[in-house]
Amino acid sequence: MRILLTGTNGQVGGALQPLLAKHGTIIAPSRAEFDLSKPETLAERLDSFRPDLIINPAAYTAVDRAEDERELAFLVNAKAPEAIAKWATQHRVPLVHFSTDYVFDGSGDKPWREDSPTNPLSVYGASKLAGDTAIQAAGGPHLIARTSWVYAAKGANFLRTIARLAGERKELRIVADQIGAPTTAAAIADAIAAIVSPNVSDLNALFLRNGGVVNLVCAGETSWHGFASAIVAGLKSRGVELAVETIVPITAADFPTKAKRPGNSRLDLSRLKNQFGVTMPAWQDALAVELDNFVALQRVPASS
Repeated sequence: MRILLTGTNGQVGGALQPLLAKHGTIIAPSRAEFDLSKPETLAERLDSFRPDLIINPAAYTAVDRAEDERELAFLVNAKAPEAIAKWATQHRVPLVHFSTDYVFDGSGDKPWREDSPTNPLSVYGASKLAGDTAIQAAGGPHLIARTSWVYAAKGANFLRTIARLAGERKELRIVADQIGAPTTAAAIADAIAAIVSPNVSDLNALFLRNGGVVNLVCAGETSWHGFASAIVAGLKSRGVELAVETIVPITAADFPTKAKRPGNSRLDLSRLKNQFGVTMPAWQDALAVELDNFVALQRVPASS
C-alpha cells in the first residue's frame, strides 16, 4: 500500500508517520513537492504519487493571521482539500482529513455533535468548514476527523508556550472562559491508527458505511487557564524549575485577538465510540505522557 501523508513536519503528521509505516510505503512530500497553496497542481502530483490512501493533516493554522490572509487560508484549507477529494473520488482512494472546533460559534455549553449547525466566527474556521463541505460534496469515501486544542512536546503550541513563559515570568494571565479538550497529536494519531489499521484492506467500504465527520478529541474538558495550571503543576512535579508563582484567570475580553475564538469547544465523542469502537484518553492522562516527552527532550544535550 502507498500512503500519502501530508504535513509530516507538523504535530499530527509527525505522530502518524511511524504508526502508518507498518502498513506500506509512506509518501511524505515536502511542501514544495505538494504545495497546498497551489491546488491547481495537486492532481498532477497525485497522478505521480499513485497513493492507495491519502491522509491530510496539513493545513493553514495561523488563526489570527488568516484574518489578513483570507485568500491563502482558503487556498490551503478549502481549495486544496477540494482538489485532493476530487482526485480521490475519481480514483476510488479513501481520504482522511482533519477539521476543527472552529467551525462552530462556541455558543451554549453542550458538546457539539458532528451534525450540529456550523457557524464559524473566523476566517480560519470558515476556510476549514469550506474544505469539509468540498470533501463531502466530492462524494468519495472519506473520514473528516474534527479535533481541537492540539499540542505536542515538539512544535509551536500551547504547552511549549506556557513552559517558556512560566520559566520567564512570575505571573501568567490565562483565559478561563473558553472551554474545550486539550488533545495531543499522539492521541489523535493513535485514534486514526485504531480506525485505519484493522480495516486497511477495505477502507473504502468502512468510510462509505461509517465515514463522514467524526469528533476526535481527548475526553473531558477544561479552560485554557485550567490547562495552563495543569502544565505548570506537571512540570514542577517533574523537577522543572519555573519562575511562575501565580496563574491569574482572565476573560477572553481581557485578551483580545484579531480572530474571535469559540467559547464552547466541547465536542461529543459518542460517534467515535459507537461507530469505530475508539475511546479517547482523558486529557489529563494524555498531558502526563506529553509532559514526560517534553521534559525528556529538554534534557537531551545539544549536539556539538
